Amino acid sequence: MNKNKIPDDIVLSNIYLIKDQKVMMDRDLAELYSVETKRLNEQVKRNKERFPEDFMFQLTKKEFENLKSQFATSSWGGRRTLPYVFTEQGVAMLSSVLNSERAIQVNIQIMRIFTKIRQMLTDNLSLKLDIEEIKKKIANQDKNIELRLIGMSKRMLFSVSQKLLEHPYSLFTIFIIQSIRVRISKFLSPCKI
Repeated sequence: MNKNKIPDDIVLSNIYLIKDQKVMMDRDLAELYSVETKRLNEQVKRNKERFPEDFMFQLTKKEFENLKSQFATSSWGGRRTLPYVFTEQGVAMLSSVLNSERAIQVNIQIMRIFTKIRQMLTDNLSLKLDIEEIKKKIANQDKNIELRLIGMSKRMLFSVSQKLLEHPYSLFTIFIIQSIRVRISKFLSPCKI
């Protein structure tokens, strides 16, 4: 087994969703690369042109406080500056400014995990689309069943009405016809045809 291999769950636990982007914090990356956070940020600042805003950005105080509040521990240390976070592209770019063997191996592993996350999200979206398709089919079947029931009810009403009309008119016969019509109209009223 590779001595630089870090368990995937440790890498995954260091990926956060901020501004609708999957990002990793500078201190977490530094720990994974076995360098000081200060040194990692120095290398990034020396190569600022490689890290545009969509590769790396500094958290606002509110974003940082929100992130800290999501965790019970206070292992955030005594930072004097707000942390930088790196998107997937930013993490990939780090391997070009950190030239250690460990940084290269860790970056490869992180990229593979980002790819797995993207695949899981794609699979999840595909499942959601399949579920929506099934829901539509069920809704259409419900409408078809409803229309069939309405048609059967109309035919039954007509049939019953015809049979009642064959008998001599009586107050009872008229009452039955009226009550059947009322029941069917109540049944049909919520339906939109």
